[in-house]
Amino acid sequence: MIKLIIFDLDDTLYNEIDFVYGGFMEVAVFLSNKYEINKDILFKDMVEILNSQGRGKIFDYICEKYHFEENIGNLVRIYRHHKPKIFLYNDAYEVLEKFKAKYKLGLITDGYKDTQWNKIKALNIEKYMDKIIVTDDYGKEYWKPSIRPFQMMLEYFNIKPEEAVYIGDNPNKDFLPCKELGINSIRIIRPIGDHMNTFLDEKHEANYNIKSLLELENILEELK
Repeated sequence: MIKLIIFDLDDTLYNEIDFVYGGFMEVAVFLSNKYEINKDILFKDMVEILNSQGRGKIFDYICEKYHFEENIGNLVRIYRHHKPKIFLYNDAYEVLEKFKAKYKLGLITDGYKDTQWNKIKALNIEKYMDKIIVTDDYGKEYWKPSIRPFQMMLEYFNIKPEEAVYIGDNPNKDFLPCKELGINSIRIIRPIGDHMNTFLDEKHEANYNIKSLLELENILEELK
């Protein structure tokens, strides 16, 4: 019987691209005020670079294009520390509201700790969660696919692995620790997200795939 439901955060409970775009605009406003270039043009450029080149050197490309003499690390800090305007997916809101009274709820999320806590605060999800683990609070060695945060979660609630289920979206790292520990795993594949088209071998994939968190109830019934 399932006693604990553990959630991933980014692209599982909310649309991460909303956070990304918010960070881009914050940087665009900073550069616009400093160099008197239209912030919307800078924002559009960042989105185009993201779509064509991916993440990693977006601010480098912007500074090179416009000959900005900027400390890239400072731009990254502006991006990471902005106060996001993000919202739970509708199905996430429904599930958290419904499951709060039925199960223990946990959250395990990777990413820079200040950034992730800003997201958690903006989404107002602390009221739903019985335990939140931002892996960066403990160090990079706790980032998924480390089994450590999952072990911490099981130990906190004093439950067996088979009594827990984890829901995430990234097969590169989310489900390996679940397979190793014996935690049930569910992958949500939404229409939008960084990993929606990533499919790997069996050891990387979850036990179940869903397209909406509203499908969770049937799986939880099956796992009884």
